Amino acid sequence: MFTKHEPLSVSYGIGIEEHDTEGRVITLEYADFFLVTVYTPNSQNELKRLDYRMTWEDEFKKYLLGLKAKKGVVVCGDLNVAHNEIDIKNPAANHKNAGFTDEERGKMTELLASGFIDTFRTLNPELKDAYSWWSYRFHARERNAGWRIDYFLISDDLKSKLTDAKIHADILGSDHCPVELDLGF
Repeated sequence: MFTKHEPLSVSYGIGIEEHDTEGRVITLEYADFFLVTVYTPNSQNELKRLDYRMTWEDEFKKYLLGLKAKKGVVVCGDLNVAHNEIDIKNPAANHKNAGFTDEERGKMTELLASGFIDTFRTLNPELKDAYSWWSYRFHARERNAGWRIDYFLISDDLKSKLTDAKIHADILGSDHCPVELDLGF
């Protein structure tokens, strides 16, 4: 994590060895909120890691709710799920693929229902063809055949601070593009 503002503290992981050996979570504590960056496990080909992913989702949600009990939470990162059909170019063709299974999408719905907000979709509820990841295969980026799997979520107590959320699809250099969140503190 690079930051212009020194955090009060920095921690790694969610406090569960089974999950923390993969180095997926960094949490910065600031006076008004926690900033959590995450790379969510991919369910992989043939969904061979889906069961692990479901366990991870439950434990990560518990971790976030523990933070939320103390102060606001901002979550950013590759959550490896296109939550709704609007978040993926070809929903029917990808329905049972990693990142777009009913199980993964259901866990995202549960997380949001537990008191978190998808900032981009809140501000852009009907915006189609807005993606943050494209396969390197089949000229997917040139055709904008992508997935929105990179998110900024905020705890609902920070909603009044939400001013903007963007996807910078014009910035190249990776199979992902940057996403941006502006909060008015």
